[in-house]
Amino acid sequence: MSLLIAKKYLEKLGKANRIITFTVSTATVSLAALALGVNEGQIAKTLAFGNGLQAMVIITAGDVKIDNAKFKAEFGFKARMLNPEETLFYTNHEVGGVCPFGMKTETAIYLDQSLLAYEVIYPACGDAASAVKLTPEELSQMIPYRKWIDVCKPKEKNNESFQQAN
Repeated sequence: MSLLIAKKYLEKLGKANRIITFTVSTATVSLAALALGVNEGQIAKTLAFGNGLQAMVIITAGDVKIDNAKFKAEFGFKARMLNPEETLFYTNHEVGGVCPFGMKTETAIYLDQSLLAYEVIYPACGDAASAVKLTPEELSQMIPYRKWIDVCKPKEKNNESFQQAN
C-alpha cells in the first residue's frame, strides 16, 4: 500500500519512472547500498521522530547519525524515534520504507545538510524493496519540507570503536 501512495505522489510530479524496485530487502542503509552498488552515504534515510505533541521526519545521508545535542538545540526536545505503529500513522509508510512521498500533511519534513555531500541520493519509495534516484535539489523541489537543518554527525566506524575500546 505504501509503495502505491509514493508512486501516485511521484506520478503527479513526472518522476515515477525513477522508481527502482528490488527482489531483495533494502530496508537498511547497508542493504540498500549493496543492492544499488553505491556508497552508504547516498542512501537517504528518512527518520521519524516525535515528542507526543508533534511528529516529524528528517531526511539524512546514510553515513551519518543524529547528534542529540544538535537535535535538541534545533527542536527544543530530546530526539525520540517513533515506534512502528506511530511511524505508519504519521507517515503513511512502514518502517523500512519511510519516505517523504505521500506523507500526511501535518507531519513536518526536514532535510539535513548531510545530503548535500552527494550528487545523487536514493530515498526509499514506500516499502522495504524500493528506492528512487534523485539529486538533493530535486528532492527539495518535490516535497513540502520546512527547512534545511544540521542535526547530524558522522557515524563511528566499527573498527575504530573496537580499537578505542581495547
